[in-house]
Amino acid sequence: MTPPPARRRRTGTDGRAPAHNLLRRGAVRRSQMITTYGVGSLIAVDHESFVVSGLDGADTHWNSDESPKIHERRLARLLGVQHFRLPPASDEASKDGVRVRRFPLMQSCPECNELRRHRDFNPPPGRSICGTCEADLVPSRFVIACEGGHLDEFPYWHWVHRTSGSGSITAGQCGGTLKLRTSGRSSSLRSIVVSCTCGVPEVSMEGSFRRNALKDLGLRCRGTRPWLGTSVPAESCGFTARTLQRGSSAVWQPVLKSALSIPPWSDGRADPLAEHWEQLRDLNGREEVEMCLKFVFKDEIPVPVDEVMALLDAEREEDPDGEETPAFDHRYRALRHKEYERLRAGNDEREHSRDEQFVCETPLGDPADLHPLGVTGPMLVKKLREVRALKAFTRLADLDATTEGREAALSTSELTWLPAMEVRGEGVFARLDDTRLDEWERSTAVAARVERMRTAHERLIQQRAADPTRVPASPATPRMVLLHTLAHVLINEWSLDAGYPAAALRERLYADGDMSGMLIYTATSDSAGSLGGLVAQGEPDRLAHTIRAAVRRAEWCSSDPLCVESEASGTGGTNLAACHACVMLPETSCEHNNLLLDRALLVGTPEEPQIGFFAHLQT
Repeated sequence: MTPPPARRRRTGTDGRAPAHNLLRRGAVRRSQMITTYGVGSLIAVDHESFVVSGLDGADTHWNSDESPKIHERRLARLLGVQHFRLPPASDEASKDGVRVRRFPLMQSCPECNELRRHRDFNPPPGRSICGTCEADLVPSRFVIACEGGHLDEFPYWHWVHRTSGSGSITAGQCGGTLKLRTSGRSSSLRSIVVSCTCGVPEVSMEGSFRRNALKDLGLRCRGTRPWLGTSVPAESCGFTARTLQRGSSAVWQPVLKSALSIPPWSDGRADPLAEHWEQLRDLNGREEVEMCLKFVFKDEIPVPVDEVMALLDAEREEDPDGEETPAFDHRYRALRHKEYERLRAGNDEREHSRDEQFVCETPLGDPADLHPLGVTGPMLVKKLREVRALKAFTRLADLDATTEGREAALSTSELTWLPAMEVRGEGVFARLDDTRLDEWERSTAVAARVERMRTAHERLIQQRAADPTRVPASPATPRMVLLHTLAHVLINEWSLDAGYPAAALRERLYADGDMSGMLIYTATSDSAGSLGGLVAQGEPDRLAHTIRAAVRRAEWCSSDPLCVESEASGTGGTNLAACHACVMLPETSCEHNNLLLDRALLVGTPEEPQIGFFAHLQT
């Protein structure tokens, strides 16, 4: 990982600028550049702090060998790009890396206690030390951010002068020097003291995290976007910024979208056409498509024309019905519905080449073992590829898969690609019996319980939505909450029984409309990846045993009776009987950030045992 080049570069003896020789600052895994340290996030390296730069110019400095293209047409079409790129590899042999900028610029010296911008300490080139004391500078622990995605320095000058009557003076024009020290009396904000040598009384940082702390100072968000560079003008912003710890998870949350590679796109044969699909979609008939391909590829067409026509037909099948310009969430649901159909239908490995990336087969065991449980249609997904793309990011609010909030852009210009990662693994797919599920959903008690969760979730979506007039509906339905909670208890059970860490497994739910399935699959590329262990758990006899064991474990929680009798839990009251002691998972494993969970819909409650879908399994 490297910071951006300085504005002024020394010239060589012949007067020409030398080649880039950027300083190297640490290393992270490729997957972290999508999920943890993506564009706009803050990253600590040793005693320094940086913000990951935007993608402007990345096409030039991301080496094609270290940052290869990856293709997933269905997801690329959803996100309006031509392809994706892996973040560049970061090792000693790398030619370049992901670029960063120093942030926050406000730093303090632990020796002289001065608090000022980094450059004002006159550090030697390439180092972050006080030019006077030669002590390592400490980046500001506090930053401010708003719900619009903007990020800025904490206004220390305004904070310390807030009672001095100098509000009309421009910040820094009092003639004094800011100082920051820690009293050491406690670990609270009261012990962090800011002062100014102009003579105003020193103040502590206590109260700086109040929601209206900066608003009371008369400060609004300036609309700054330091990850895009200092030359990018600030945006107009009507939000009031809030104080955050520099390392807080609220400073940066990724907006990730993913898709499975399914036929006819999963064998990679269509990848050479990635940049031409939009042009091909606008053509009429086979003859025009053939002429276009011959013109583009000079008579060496990489894919037979008949296959191209079949791919175009498959793409049009995912268009939502009756909408010329469908909303994003409608297109995403259509993408999921096609995956559900393919998981149900299967894709036998014996009928395809070695390049096939999606292999889904019916288990050899007798599925009748699952019928008493209300589970049907188990499928063994022996080969699986998922592409996860970083679409944007948010601050102060972590969005779930159903919410489009105030998303911050990754660049100033429109991109034809997005950073992404791919995961190859295996999984188990299963469905709930439609007849039993329909009968269970008609229960008045079940519907009332889920309605409480849905109302709370829609209130949360309303608060986070960028446009309050276009708020998407909550996906909370009885079948969705049931499938979601069942997936969680199965992942927990497999983490105990089959040796998989819970963070190495992930859920993918299909609960919209008439769908009633779930896919649990390996979601890491390390040693917990595709070795056949998870597929073995999908055989009907083993799966039945796992479901029975998971339901028995869900009957009791160490936080009961508080957990099972809870009227509301989780973010915004979007959960009921769900806590970290029973059904919650690592957030990397959950599609909905541990929202919309209720184990009472699995096993019932002491007052209403009949609301549990698996209540008949209890002894």
